Amino acid sequence: MSKVVKVIKGIALRNPILRPIAYKVNLLKQSHEYKKYYKKYNVDDKLCVFESFNGRKYCDSPKALYLEMLNNKKYKDYKFVWAFRNPEDFKYLEKNDRTTIVKYNSVEYKKTYAKAKYWFTPSRLPDYLKPKENQVYTQCWHGTPLKRLGFDIKVKGKNATKSVKEWKNTYEYDARRYKYMLSPSRFCTEKFISAFNLKEIGKEKCIIEQGYPRNDALFKYDSKYVDSLKKKLNIPKDKKIILYAPTWRDDQYKVGVGYTYKLGIDFDKFRKKFEKDYVILFRTHYLVSSSIDLSKYKGFIIDVSNYDDINDLYILGDILITDYSSVFFDYANLKKPILYYMYDFDDYKNNMRDFYIDLDELPGPIVKTEEKLYNEISNIDKYYENYKNKYEKFNKKFNYLDDANASKRVLDIIIKD
Repeated sequence: MSKVVKVIKGIALRNPILRPIAYKVNLLKQSHEYKKYYKKYNVDDKLCVFESFNGRKYCDSPKALYLEMLNNKKYKDYKFVWAFRNPEDFKYLEKNDRTTIVKYNSVEYKKTYAKAKYWFTPSRLPDYLKPKENQVYTQCWHGTPLKRLGFDIKVKGKNATKSVKEWKNTYEYDARRYKYMLSPSRFCTEKFISAFNLKEIGKEKCIIEQGYPRNDALFKYDSKYVDSLKKKLNIPKDKKIILYAPTWRDDQYKVGVGYTYKLGIDFDKFRKKFEKDYVILFRTHYLVSSSIDLSKYKGFIIDVSNYDDINDLYILGDILITDYSSVFFDYANLKKPILYYMYDFDDYKNNMRDFYIDLDELPGPIVKTEEKLYNEISNIDKYYENYKNKYEKFNKKFNYLDDANASKRVLDIIIKD
């Protein structure tokens, strides 16, 4: 896509009048092409298609479900297709003769969705993809929500690309296509039903409440695997690791670039205080397309924003620092310290999303200044003394279904012999 087209698209996205027109024109074009394959191909009952975050990564619950099927004799006759934006980076998956790679949004991509019986993704699929009556679209979703979603957003908001009304329409449109939606807890089931308007559209029974397949890996690793990850990322064995994983802000958007991220922390100060003992793994949200130059911090900060599977980063991290990202729900399965650095708390809560849970439930301190953050890191040995009981209550409410076997339980429900 040329720079000119990107700018035009960006203007259309931000203009409340042009935005729906641009969307409808593109949808008509894509739908027209997809309809040809929709009519041409019959459904293959033993073909599965997987994608994660619109073809950006090989990760999350689709990966966990794929690996379970690949290694379970029950599915030995099934074939698998993965869709990626950069398929050449994932050709190694084709070493398995039952696996094929296609380019995201390509002709082969559309043909695959027209043929595959089972669809798996943790994020929204393109709107032009419409499952046939005998196709099974499983929305795996990508976490337990802290921030309000879809129909649950009450504040007016400052989203740069969509109004609250448009977001609600987006959630409901996608939900109408679901056969199943995965949930890791009663809490999530309740929120998904309201956020995706499932009851009103007659879909509330689509929920499979069996834990998140993607978290199976958090119960299966050993010390050898940890050592291999440190070697892969060139992390000294004598250094402790901080995983810093902030989320995106709805209102930080640049035309022609996408969502951006403004650092809320002074990495120069951070390095001065902690370089001797720590290495930082810095992970931005997948929607953040702008890069942050970290070259001056080589050896102290490692940019892992493009690292495929965040589970590896959870396993490595001795401490998690986040803000409003749902990563801490999954990380809590590991029972390691979590610090919540919410330097823009009031603005985020009141003007953008607001939250589903009382923040007093969080299994760690909320800090709003850098100095307090540094103090919490320096006194991390007192963490469990202060938060052990709260941590246990948190996991009993949100992670009680996560174990090493969620993938198997989910597939037993979705794929019936």
